[in-house]
Amino acid sequence: MALTLRSATYFINLNDNRNSKTPNDFTSVVGFPQMKPSLQLRAKKSTREAQISPVERTSSFSEGDQREKLHGMAGPHSHNGPRVPVFVMLPLDTVSVGGNLNKPRAMFASLMALKSAGVDGVMVDAWWGLVEKDGPMKYNWEGYAELINMVGKLGLKLQVVMSFHQCGGNVGDSCSIPLPPWVLEEISKNPNLVYTDRSGRRNPEYISLGCDSLPVLRGRTPIQVYSDYMRSFRERFKDYLGEVISEVQVGMGPCGELRYPSYPESNGTWRFPGIGEFQCYDMYMKASLAATAKAVGKDDWGQGGPHDAGQYNQFPEDTGFFRSDGTWKSEYGQFFLKWYSGKLLEHGEKILTAAEVIFKGTGVKLSGKVAGIHWHYKTRSHAAELTAGYYNTRNTDGYLPVARMMGKHGVVLNFTCMEMRDGEQPGEASCSPEGLVRQVKAAIKTARTELAGENALERYDMGAYSQVVATSIPDSGQGLSAFTYLRMNKHLFEAENWRNFVEFVKCMSAGARKTRLPESDTIGTDLYVGFIKQNKEREIKEGVLV
Repeated sequence: MALTLRSATYFINLNDNRNSKTPNDFTSVVGFPQMKPSLQLRAKKSTREAQISPVERTSSFSEGDQREKLHGMAGPHSHNGPRVPVFVMLPLDTVSVGGNLNKPRAMFASLMALKSAGVDGVMVDAWWGLVEKDGPMKYNWEGYAELINMVGKLGLKLQVVMSFHQCGGNVGDSCSIPLPPWVLEEISKNPNLVYTDRSGRRNPEYISLGCDSLPVLRGRTPIQVYSDYMRSFRERFKDYLGEVISEVQVGMGPCGELRYPSYPESNGTWRFPGIGEFQCYDMYMKASLAATAKAVGKDDWGQGGPHDAGQYNQFPEDTGFFRSDGTWKSEYGQFFLKWYSGKLLEHGEKILTAAEVIFKGTGVKLSGKVAGIHWHYKTRSHAAELTAGYYNTRNTDGYLPVARMMGKHGVVLNFTCMEMRDGEQPGEASCSPEGLVRQVKAAIKTARTELAGENALERYDMGAYSQVVATSIPDSGQGLSAFTYLRMNKHLFEAENWRNFVEFVKCMSAGARKTRLPESDTIGTDLYVGFIKQNKEREIKEGVLV
């Protein structure tokens, strides 16, 4: 069922700040029809999530295999926690290729509904490929300015992602936004500017960190280009920073995450739950590896990545490097993995150092995103995490160095897969999203920094929501400082999905103290599975979510 939202025309002229209305000027809040008796927040299989296999909560692993000595796999405690702010990701194409805000009337009505549900704000990608597409240092922020003004008028907050990556080719990508044309032109001249795998396949999602400090982008280094972009954003929106704009998430890799593009879905290159491949074969990465090997007197170790690491869609035990007794444990394996993960940490350090300086004193929080690579987590080598750049194995904690690096700069670590349960995953993939989240929470506590969360895949069921609620509660590790829900679309506003979402937001606002679904909302709202009725309506026009 499509959701139709109605809004008064006098709210649409958002560029006019005179006599602007605040959320208190109207009574747009949420109500629901009578439904079946409420349900307990509990695990419940999603009927919408294609990525989750309907397997039983069983495992062939022994108790010793399930509980890693270093990481620990203890279940979460059940007690109340503080209020957790909830944000909602906006559509990837919120700003059009032409630089304008897409469907502003429908957007405004949708934001009103989210405000009514009790969310704190929304998140939007500020795409490098849109803002700086006309040439180096030629920035167009106008579509984002319209959105920021709109969000501010409704009393919401905004998280803005500095998205230096390509949109398209990954899970959930519904549109295509490549890197700026002038950057693609430089890549066509020098293909080594992007990540490359062992077979020579180039990945145009993100500039290789191997050339971070080289003036390869028309006289500027990638770090300088990212810094100039963030500085332009700061200057354009300085009056909103710390007020409407509460957080800036700094993109550091594919999908905005601090990682290598080791599991690209485009053209069927990778399929879940493949181990992925190391991305260290562009000439800049190869030169770094060779220099590092030479420095330790092992020139032969610098000839390239492991020769026995397999291919994208293999399993750990199919390879000489990742199998239980594989070469990942050898002196060479440890050398390579320290170098590979260390380069990723250096990359994050460089970008976050720049961001910290640029946004110092503005009042915004900085955050950085880390991928929730939960498949093969129960194996000894954690192969999928290793190829992505996280040196996390049975014997090594790969997330504590990341947490410490971010904590050093006062950056919130944003982690995905908060909605996933071990029992929902296919047994052969050796997944443990719950164990992974617990490990990251423990690392955050040790590093004394903050943790925020996201769901990795679109979910609307109470099982997913209850898992997020449970994860948000401080246990032996760390609770969540905020949660960003993926994502606002027409499915979210369908009757049952919307009811579930509103109750989830209320639970998070109550610090998980409230765990029972009422038959209808109790905050006196006028949204009834389809439209917002305003008490100061003038001429009504219709905006339909598509």
